Amino acid sequence: MDRILYTAMSGARQSMEQQSVISHNLANATTSGFRAQLHALRAVPVQGDGLLPTRVSVMATTPGSDFSTGAVNATGRDLDVALQGDAWLAVQGADGAEAYTRRGDLQIDGDGLLRSAGRPVIGDAGPVVIPPGAQVFMGADGTLSVLGPGEDPGAVVEAGRMKLVNAGAVTLVRGDDGLFRPAADADGNVAVLPADDNARLLSGALEGSNVSTVATMVDMIGSARRYEMQMKVLQSADDNAQRANSLLSLQG
Repeated sequence: MDRILYTAMSGARQSMEQQSVISHNLANATTSGFRAQLHALRAVPVQGDGLLPTRVSVMATTPGSDFSTGAVNATGRDLDVALQGDAWLAVQGADGAEAYTRRGDLQIDGDGLLRSAGRPVIGDAGPVVIPPGAQVFMGADGTLSVLGPGEDPGAVVEAGRMKLVNAGAVTLVRGDDGLFRPAADADGNVAVLPADDNARLLSGALEGSNVSTVATMVDMIGSARRYEMQMKVLQSADDNAQRANSLLSLQG
């Protein structure tokens, strides 16, 4: 009986963990440049006193992310960019280290710092700074040109270039902050990707999330039903235990 309870409890717990991944994906179905987190259930051998060749348990895993491209929609906003192909935008993480994102709804803060979702965008010489009140123009290679307020259109000057990298041949790993970084080596060091002169972006447009709302809702329903099934197993085991106790009390 204890083995039934343990197996059902283990399955219910893993279903809840899988449900959290599915919910996270669904919550970001409208987030620019979001990459869906993959989820799967796999069988693992039961360890300990219940070890038997025919007995297995279940474990929820997140083997990686879906790197397929989301739909690109024109916005007409000067600070909106959609990364093309395998291009990624370099930003500064909370730890000060370089990380990568596909989110292109850029903003300029009060200090003139160009940011993506609150994180400074990295350029050729560190974080990109835009002069106050300047109009920004973006080239396909990430070059930034600015025109000061009230200035003649011919006075456009280059203000820097955003760092674009190509991750086509690199395995990127999602961090807890939602940013991507190359997988750490054997010593735990994370490499910094070099700028790619061939990487391109499309200004005035945004790449949407690659989460399929319909498929994610189906996965959510399936996970909820698996959880309910495990709860029914627990209830059945409890009912069987109560009946057994009743029989034993009658015999006594």
